[in-house]
Amino acid sequence: MAKTKDKKKARRKARKKAKKERRNESAAPTNVTAAEPQIEPAGKMKAKPYQHELRRLHGELVALQEWVRASGAKICIVFEGRDTAGKGGTIKAITERVSPRVFRVIALPAPTDREKSQMYIQRYLPHFPAAGEVVIFDRSWYNRAGVERVMGFCTDEEVTHFLDAAPAVEKAMVDSGILLFKYWLEVSPDEQTRRLQSRINDPRKIWKLSDLDLASYSRWFDYSRARDDMFAATDTAWAPWYVAHSDDKKRARLNILSHLLDQVPYEPLEHRSVTLPKRDHAGDYPEPKLPLRYVPTRY
Repeated sequence: MAKTKDKKKARRKARKKAKKERRNESAAPTNVTAAEPQIEPAGKMKAKPYQHELRRLHGELVALQEWVRASGAKICIVFEGRDTAGKGGTIKAITERVSPRVFRVIALPAPTDREKSQMYIQRYLPHFPAAGEVVIFDRSWYNRAGVERVMGFCTDEEVTHFLDAAPAVEKAMVDSGILLFKYWLEVSPDEQTRRLQSRINDPRKIWKLSDLDLASYSRWFDYSRARDDMFAATDTAWAPWYVAHSDDKKRARLNILSHLLDQVPYEPLEHRSVTLPKRDHAGDYPEPKLPLRYVPTRY
């Protein structure tokens, strides 16, 4: 028994040390910008190694979740990127094995007339995390720096004001105790074209192809200029941008999940021994004879 406890303790120490080393590596400046893309590994990642590593990371996300609940931590994660960059799939990979009571996904629709009359950041404030919550924004207040600017939904003056104000707002968030992480998913022009074309004839994906997607597709370099200005103005020491190349969706998801886990100072979840209790006896309980309607067994 003592040897088993010593082995578990050694494993926990090794995991904590490796996690600290990865965090230090990711904190170091990489001198890589969106205009200087990193070289992706040759070939798309296969499903089997992807699922194997995703399973491990899901276990770590559960550990993070339990730490958030116990410590009262507040985490806010922002996902931005062009259409088809893989934001939705990455968010699904993060949330599919954790509790929706802890992890909340915010994907706001177009603002109403009333919201348009408000202070710009106002519609996002009610969704910021409270103690024990992880809030994920599937697009965020950075709509103003991206789609609103490119598609002419706001003025140049409003964009400039937003870029000037955003760092101060995010500094206030961080100073209030929120752990803020901002991810930009970078997809190549050819891969974006392939993904958009795949949506046209796929009944599972056609809902993702909006008129706005089609209109913005032809404005690749307008989006590039907007992205570059956004990075220049809002990549700060307290809320930096992290860029993930996402032509290979599987690799991008694993890279983002592992990076996120390295940034949060959670403790690994210690496995607890669980034994199911015995069920009670039927006693005088009779099986009911009710006129129920059953789902047809077609499969």
